[in-house]
Amino acid sequence: MAEYELEFYEDEHGDAPVLRWLREELSPRKRRALGTAMNNVLQVLGVGVCGTEFGRSLGKGLFEFRLRGVDLAKIVPGTAAGDPSEAKLLLRVFCHAHGDKLILLLGGYDKGEDTSPKRQDKEIAVARKRLTDWRQRQRRRPG
Repeated sequence: MAEYELEFYEDEHGDAPVLRWLREELSPRKRRALGTAMNNVLQVLGVGVCGTEFGRSLGKGLFEFRLRGVDLAKIVPGTAAGDPSEAKLLLRVFCHAHGDKLILLLGGYDKGEDTSPKRQDKEIAVARKRLTDWRQRQRRRPG
């Protein structure tokens, strides 16, 4: 049962980059797998995923949710363990926990398509920038 609510970061123009990534860049199979994993793991554990193979803390309020092909059989019903078609599945979603059990989705990418540390660092930097922007806009909101 989900304890946490997922919230998509929106920039000042109303663009939700993670939602756009999910809808426009991921294949239907990857989108389904990640959606199920976020429902069955991220929404249940929240920032507690950092104590599991599904996440790690990145510091300064940021953590990553990780989905690997080897983990699919544990969380997605009907997925065969060790399915070779899932071997390259490495999805990352960068998150921030806030408020009353809310998880803000700040960024995401398909690490299976580009495993370079440089790409990972770039994606983390973008997520940090979005978190800073979100925090600044939260402070300016009328109480």
